[in-house]
Amino acid sequence: MDSLSKAVARLAQDLGEPEGEPVPLEGGITNRNFRARFGGAEVVIRLPGKETDVLGVDREAELAATEAASRVGVGPEVIALLDDPVCLVTRFIEGDPVEAEQLRDPARLREVAEALRRVHGGEAPLPVAFSPFRVVEAYAARAQERGATIPPEYGWAHGVSERVEPALAGSEHEPVPCHNDLLAANFLRTEGGVRIVDWEYAGMGDRFFDLGNLAVNNGLDDAGEEALLAAYFDGGSSGRRTAALRLMRFMSDFREAMWGVLQGSLSDLDFDFAAYAAEHFERMRGTAEGGEFETWLEDAGAAG
Repeated sequence: MDSLSKAVARLAQDLGEPEGEPVPLEGGITNRNFRARFGGAEVVIRLPGKETDVLGVDREAELAATEAASRVGVGPEVIALLDDPVCLVTRFIEGDPVEAEQLRDPARLREVAEALRRVHGGEAPLPVAFSPFRVVEAYAARAQERGATIPPEYGWAHGVSERVEPALAGSEHEPVPCHNDLLAANFLRTEGGVRIVDWEYAGMGDRFFDLGNLAVNNGLDDAGEEALLAAYFDGGSSGRRTAALRLMRFMSDFREAMWGVLQGSLSDLDFDFAAYAAEHFERMRGTAEGGEFETWLEDAGAAG
Protein backbone atom coordinates (compact mmCIF):
# COMPACT_ATOMS: atom_id res chain seq x y z
CA MET A 1 0.00 0.00 0.00
CA ASP A 2 1.47 3.38 -0.99
CA SER A 3 1.71 6.35 1.39
CA LEU A 4 -1.40 8.10 0.13
CA SER A 5 -3.53 4.96 0.43
CA LYS A 6 -2.25 4.35 3.95
CA ALA A 7 -3.03 7.94 4.93
CA VAL A 8 -6.56 7.69 3.52
CA ALA A 9 -7.18 4.43 5.35
CA ARG A 10 -5.90 5.90 8.61
CA LEU A 11 -7.98 9.06 8.30
CA ALA A 12 -11.12 7.07 7.48
CA GLN A 13 -10.98 5.59 10.97
CA ASP A 14 -11.39 9.03 12.57
CA LEU A 15 -13.15 11.16 9.97
CA GLY A 16 -15.45 8.71 8.20
CA GLU A 17 -15.35 6.98 4.86
CA PRO A 18 -13.64 8.84 2.02
CA GLU A 19 -15.93 10.43 -0.54
CA GLY A 20 -14.20 9.96 -3.88
CA GLU A 21 -10.51 9.78 -4.67
CA PRO A 22 -7.99 12.33 -3.38
CA VAL A 23 -7.24 15.05 -5.93
CA PRO A 24 -3.66 16.29 -6.38
CA LEU A 25 -3.14 19.98 -5.69
CA GLU A 26 -0.91 21.86 -8.07
CA GLY A 27 2.22 23.69 -7.03
CA GLY A 28 5.02 22.83 -4.67
CA ILE A 29 8.43 21.37 -5.45
CA THR A 30 9.05 19.60 -2.15
CA ASN A 31 5.91 17.75 -1.05
CA ARG A 32 2.86 16.10 -2.58
CA ASN A 33 -0.46 17.63 -1.55
CA PHE A 34 -3.94 16.18 -2.05
CA ARG A 35 -7.45 17.44 -1.43
CA ALA A 36 -9.75 14.78 -0.01
CA ARG A 37 -13.19 14.50 1.54
CA PHE A 38 -14.14 12.37 4.54
CA GLY A 39 -17.62 12.36 6.04
CA GLY A 40 -18.39 15.75 4.55
CA ALA A 41 -15.11 17.33 5.71
CA GLU A 42 -12.70 18.71 3.12
CA VAL A 43 -9.04 18.25 4.07
CA VAL A 44 -5.57 18.62 2.62
CA ILE A 45 -3.20 15.66 2.98
CA ARG A 46 0.43 16.74 2.83
CA LEU A 47 2.91 13.96 2.10
CA PRO A 48 6.55 15.01 2.66
CA GLY A 49 9.06 14.80 -0.14
CA LYS A 50 12.23 12.76 0.02
CA GLU A 51 14.54 13.43 3.01
CA THR A 52 12.95 16.76 3.89
CA ASP A 53 14.54 16.49 7.33
CA VAL A 54 17.87 17.17 5.60
CA LEU A 55 16.37 20.48 4.45
CA GLY A 56 15.80 21.35 8.10
CA VAL A 57 12.11 20.53 8.09
CA ASP A 58 10.83 19.37 11.47
CA ARG A 59 7.27 18.03 11.16
CA GLU A 60 6.49 18.53 14.85
CA ALA A 61 7.59 22.14 14.51
CA GLU A 62 5.48 22.50 11.38
CA LEU A 63 2.51 21.21 13.37
CA ALA A 64 3.13 23.74 16.17
CA ALA A 65 3.54 26.61 13.70
CA THR A 66 0.39 25.69 11.78
CA GLU A 67 -1.62 25.45 14.99
CA ALA A 68 -0.28 28.80 16.17
CA ALA A 69 -1.11 30.44 12.85
CA SER A 70 -4.58 28.92 12.93
CA ARG A 71 -5.21 30.36 16.41
CA VAL A 72 -4.60 33.89 15.11
CA GLY A 73 -6.80 33.34 12.06
CA VAL A 74 -4.02 33.09 9.50
CA GLY A 75 -3.18 29.39 9.03
CA PRO A 76 -5.39 26.37 8.32
CA GLU A 77 -6.96 24.30 11.08
CA VAL A 78 -4.95 21.18 11.90
CA ILE A 79 -6.88 17.92 11.69
CA ALA A 80 -4.10 15.42 12.36
CA LEU A 81 -0.39 14.69 12.20
CA LEU A 82 -0.02 11.05 11.20
CA ASP A 83 3.10 9.08 11.99
CA ASP A 84 2.64 6.25 9.48
CA PRO A 85 2.92 7.64 6.92
CA VAL A 86 4.22 10.90 8.30
CA CYS A 87 1.91 13.60 7.00
CA LEU A 88 0.12 16.71 8.17
CA VAL A 89 -3.62 16.91 7.54
CA THR A 90 -5.35 20.29 7.64
CA ARG A 91 -8.84 21.52 6.89
CA PHE A 92 -9.19 22.70 3.30
CA ILE A 93 -9.51 26.48 3.05
CA GLU A 94 -12.07 27.72 0.56
CA GLY A 95 -10.33 30.52 -1.26
CA ASP A 96 -8.72 31.71 -4.45
CA PRO A 97 -5.04 31.45 -5.37
CA VAL A 98 -3.09 34.69 -5.23
CA GLU A 99 -0.61 35.78 -7.89
CA ALA A 100 2.46 37.86 -7.09
CA GLU A 101 0.97 40.77 -9.02
CA GLN A 102 -2.08 40.72 -6.74
CA LEU A 103 0.11 40.72 -3.63
CA ARG A 104 1.69 43.95 -4.89
CA ASP A 105 -1.68 45.70 -4.71
CA PRO A 106 -1.61 48.21 -1.80
CA ALA A 107 -4.87 46.95 -0.30
CA ARG A 108 -3.65 43.35 -0.43
CA LEU A 109 -0.29 44.34 1.04
CA ARG A 110 -2.09 45.85 4.01
CA GLU A 111 -3.95 42.55 4.54
CA VAL A 112 -0.70 40.61 4.35
CA ALA A 113 1.04 43.01 6.75
CA GLU A 114 -1.78 42.57 9.26
CA ALA A 115 -1.61 38.77 8.92
CA LEU A 116 2.15 38.80 9.50
CA ARG A 117 1.77 41.07 12.52
CA ARG A 118 -0.60 38.56 14.07
CA VAL A 119 1.77 35.68 13.35
CA HIS A 120 4.83 37.54 14.63
CA GLY A 121 2.93 38.55 17.74
CA GLY A 122 2.19 34.95 18.71
CA GLU A 123 2.68 34.40 22.40
CA ALA A 124 3.88 30.79 22.28
CA PRO A 125 7.43 30.34 20.96
CA LEU A 126 7.91 27.78 18.19
CA PRO A 127 10.10 24.78 19.04
CA VAL A 128 12.80 25.50 16.41
CA ALA A 129 14.97 28.48 15.51
CA PHE A 130 15.40 29.83 11.99
CA SER A 131 18.43 31.86 10.95
CA PRO A 132 19.13 32.28 7.23
CA PHE A 133 22.79 32.73 8.10
CA ARG A 134 23.00 29.28 9.68
CA VAL A 135 20.67 27.67 7.15
CA VAL A 136 22.89 28.46 4.15
CA GLU A 137 25.90 27.05 5.98
CA ALA A 138 24.01 23.88 6.91
CA TYR A 139 22.74 23.42 3.36
CA ALA A 140 26.25 23.78 1.95
CA ALA A 141 27.66 21.23 4.40
CA ARG A 142 24.89 18.70 3.76
CA ALA A 143 25.10 19.08 -0.02
CA GLN A 144 28.85 18.54 0.14
CA GLU A 145 28.37 15.41 2.26
CA ARG A 146 26.17 14.03 -0.52
CA GLY A 147 28.75 14.66 -3.20
CA ALA A 148 27.13 17.78 -4.66
CA THR A 149 29.29 20.46 -6.24
CA ILE A 150 29.06 23.70 -4.31
CA PRO A 151 28.84 26.58 -6.80
CA PRO A 152 31.76 29.01 -6.66
CA GLU A 153 29.26 31.80 -5.98
CA TYR A 154 28.75 30.37 -2.50
CA GLY A 155 32.06 31.68 -1.19
CA TRP A 156 31.36 35.20 -2.43
CA ALA A 157 27.78 35.15 -1.09
CA HIS A 158 28.86 33.83 2.30
CA GLY A 159 31.37 36.63 2.57
CA VAL A 160 28.59 39.14 1.95
CA SER A 161 26.31 37.44 4.49
CA GLU A 162 29.03 37.77 7.15
CA ARG A 163 28.77 41.53 6.70
CA VAL A 164 24.98 41.52 6.75
CA GLU A 165 24.51 39.51 9.95
CA PRO A 166 26.04 41.98 12.45
CA ALA A 167 24.10 44.86 10.86
CA LEU A 168 20.79 43.26 11.85
CA ALA A 169 20.74 43.72 15.61
CA GLY A 170 18.45 45.34 18.14
CA SER A 171 15.00 44.84 19.58
CA GLU A 172 13.20 44.67 16.23
CA HIS A 173 15.37 41.71 15.28
CA GLU A 174 14.56 39.65 18.38
CA PRO A 175 13.19 36.20 17.41
CA VAL A 176 9.46 35.95 16.72
CA PRO A 177 7.37 33.19 15.08
CA CYS A 178 8.03 33.47 11.33
CA HIS A 179 6.80 31.65 8.22
CA ASN A 180 10.03 32.00 6.18
CA ASP A 181 8.62 30.89 2.81
CA LEU A 182 6.27 33.62 1.61
CA LEU A 183 5.82 32.66 -2.02
CA ALA A 184 2.61 33.76 -3.71
CA ALA A 185 1.61 30.08 -3.90
CA ASN A 186 1.37 30.00 -0.10
CA PHE A 187 -1.33 32.67 0.04
CA LEU A 188 -5.08 32.28 -0.38
CA ARG A 189 -7.65 35.03 -0.74
CA THR A 190 -10.77 34.24 1.28
CA GLU A 191 -13.90 36.10 2.34
CA GLY A 192 -12.29 36.57 5.74
CA GLY A 193 -9.06 37.98 4.31
CA VAL A 194 -5.66 36.62 3.36
CA ARG A 195 -4.69 33.19 4.69
CA ILE A 196 -1.22 31.62 4.63
CA VAL A 197 -0.46 27.91 4.21
CA ASP A 198 2.67 25.70 4.16
CA TRP A 199 4.40 26.29 7.50
CA GLU A 200 7.13 23.66 7.16
CA TYR A 201 10.01 26.16 7.29
CA ALA A 202 8.51 28.16 10.16
CA GLY A 203 10.58 28.92 13.21
CA MET A 204 11.64 31.59 15.64
CA GLY A 205 13.45 34.13 13.53
CA ASP A 206 13.86 37.73 12.43
CA ARG A 207 10.63 39.41 11.29
CA PHE A 208 12.64 41.22 8.62
CA PHE A 209 13.41 37.91 6.94
CA ASP A 210 9.66 37.40 6.44
CA LEU A 211 9.33 40.95 5.14
CA GLY A 212 12.31 40.69 2.81
CA ASN A 213 11.33 37.20 1.71
CA LEU A 214 7.83 38.44 0.86
CA ALA A 215 9.26 41.43 -1.02
CA VAL A 216 11.77 39.57 -3.17
CA ASN A 217 9.55 36.56 -3.91
CA ASN A 218 6.71 38.75 -5.12
CA GLY A 219 8.58 41.47 -6.97
CA LEU A 220 7.88 44.44 -4.72
CA ASP A 221 9.49 47.65 -5.98
CA ASP A 222 10.76 50.45 -3.76
CA ALA A 223 7.27 51.90 -3.34
CA GLY A 224 5.86 48.46 -2.55
CA GLU A 225 8.48 47.88 0.12
CA GLU A 226 7.70 51.22 1.73
CA ALA A 227 3.98 50.46 1.63
CA LEU A 228 4.57 47.07 3.24
CA LEU A 229 6.70 48.55 6.01
CA ALA A 230 4.27 51.39 6.62
CA ALA A 231 1.38 48.92 6.92
CA TYR A 232 3.33 46.47 9.08
CA PHE A 233 4.67 49.12 11.46
CA ASP A 234 1.47 51.18 11.37
CA GLY A 235 2.95 54.08 9.45
CA GLY A 236 6.37 53.75 11.01
CA SER A 237 8.67 53.05 8.07
CA SER A 238 12.24 54.32 8.44
CA GLY A 239 15.58 54.22 6.68
CA ARG A 240 16.83 51.58 9.09
CA ARG A 241 13.82 49.33 8.52
CA THR A 242 13.99 49.74 4.76
CA ALA A 243 17.67 48.82 4.80
CA ALA A 244 17.02 45.74 6.96
CA LEU A 245 14.31 44.54 4.59
CA ARG A 246 16.59 44.96 1.57
CA LEU A 247 19.47 43.12 3.20
CA MET A 248 17.09 40.28 3.98
CA ARG A 249 16.09 40.19 0.31
CA PHE A 250 19.70 39.16 -0.28
CA MET A 251 19.57 36.53 2.45
CA SER A 252 16.27 35.18 1.14
CA ASP A 253 17.80 34.60 -2.28
CA PHE A 254 20.90 33.07 -0.66
CA ARG A 255 18.71 30.61 1.24
CA GLU A 256 16.77 29.76 -1.95
CA ALA A 257 19.96 29.27 -3.96
CA MET A 258 21.47 26.87 -1.44
CA TRP A 259 18.10 25.12 -1.03
CA GLY A 260 18.27 24.44 -4.76
CA VAL A 261 21.83 23.14 -4.48
CA LEU A 262 20.88 20.75 -1.67
CA GLN A 263 17.61 19.67 -3.27
CA GLY A 264 19.52 18.74 -6.42
CA SER A 265 21.31 16.08 -4.38
CA LEU A 266 18.13 14.82 -2.69
CA SER A 267 14.96 15.16 -4.71
CA ASP A 268 13.60 12.74 -7.27
CA LEU A 269 11.12 15.33 -8.59
CA ASP A 270 11.33 16.38 -12.25
CA PHE A 271 12.63 19.89 -11.60
CA ASP A 272 15.79 21.78 -12.61
CA PHE A 273 17.17 22.63 -9.19
CA ALA A 274 20.54 23.74 -10.63
CA ALA A 275 18.83 26.38 -12.76
CA TYR A 276 16.76 27.42 -9.74
CA ALA A 277 19.93 27.95 -7.70
CA ALA A 278 21.67 29.82 -10.52
CA GLU A 279 18.72 32.18 -10.92
CA HIS A 280 18.85 33.15 -7.26
CA PHE A 281 22.63 33.55 -7.21
CA GLU A 282 22.33 35.89 -10.18
CA ARG A 283 19.66 37.98 -8.47
CA MET A 284 21.75 38.11 -5.27
CA ARG A 285 24.70 39.49 -7.17
CA GLY A 286 22.51 42.19 -8.68
CA THR A 287 21.35 43.12 -5.18
CA ALA A 288 24.79 43.15 -3.56
CA GLU A 289 26.60 44.90 -6.38
CA GLY A 290 24.06 47.70 -6.65
CA GLY A 291 25.30 51.09 -5.60
CA GLU A 292 23.13 51.22 -2.47
CA PHE A 293 24.24 48.04 -0.71
CA GLU A 294 26.92 49.74 1.39
CA THR A 295 24.39 52.37 2.43
CA TRP A 296 21.94 49.65 3.49
CA LEU A 297 24.61 48.04 5.66
CA GLU A 298 25.31 51.38 7.31
CA ASP A 299 21.65 52.34 7.75
CA ALA A 300 20.59 48.92 9.07
CA GLY A 301 23.32 49.00 11.69
CA ALA A 302 22.62 52.57 12.79
CA ALA A 303 21.26 53.24 16.25
CA GLY A 304 17.44 53.06 16.34
